Amino acid sequence: MKTKLNPRNTARIVGLLFIIATAAPLLSVAFVPPIFGPDSIDNVILLADNETSTRLGILLEFTMAVAVASIPITMYPILKKINQSMALGYVAGRLVEGIMFTIGAICMLTLLSHSKAAVQTFAVDTVWTQLSLILLSIRSAESVFAQFSFSLGSLMFYYMLYKTELIPRWLAGWSLIGALLFLVSAFLVMLGLDSGSSLYIGLNAPGGLGEMVFALWLIIKGFNPSAESIVEESQ
Repeated sequence: MKTKLNPRNTARIVGLLFIIATAAPLLSVAFVPPIFGPDSIDNVILLADNETSTRLGILLEFTMAVAVASIPITMYPILKKINQSMALGYVAGRLVEGIMFTIGAICMLTLLSHSKAAVQTFAVDTVWTQLSLILLSIRSAESVFAQFSFSLGSLMFYYMLYKTELIPRWLAGWSLIGALLFLVSAFLVMLGLDSGSSLYIGLNAPGGLGEMVFALWLIIKGFNPSAESIVEESQ
């Protein structure tokens, strides 16, 4: 017999997944400093000296990838009642994002092994450096593509929520603007903007804060009762 989730439980699960997807990468920085792009080459050799914390950080990145992929899967039965094409677009966007983050975590595991091998053999040669640079470049690229797919998917997601008023329109509108700013920042990074710059952080702050407000709203308030028929029909 198929288990049915009531609207409140669906909202709580989605809200919790959003918090996990945001908190996990922030916590991972406490264990592993951000390592993206060729400028991080000098930090690769240090990974072997912090193996346990590095592995914890990588585990948190995998946790983020799983949470990211779980959000659209949980929401799809609801979203398809609103607009199936956009619902599929949102699923595709966030699954691509999850895959990109998984690739990034795999790169970190490989860099850790690479670092340990260099320490054990005392060999940091041209081949070691070139392989490190390739892995760092892949990790940097996956981060940008993850943000692109996340932004595009989020624009569709919050548009559907705005249209149906499953959440208050002020909150959906805030999140729509945040998703657009996420997309702008991803384009600017492609054009050479430093992802650690104040401009990049400023562009991402409204959307990041909006997502946390959205997550807490779902956990505490749930979906708007006047629009919950959409949720109930999907169960």
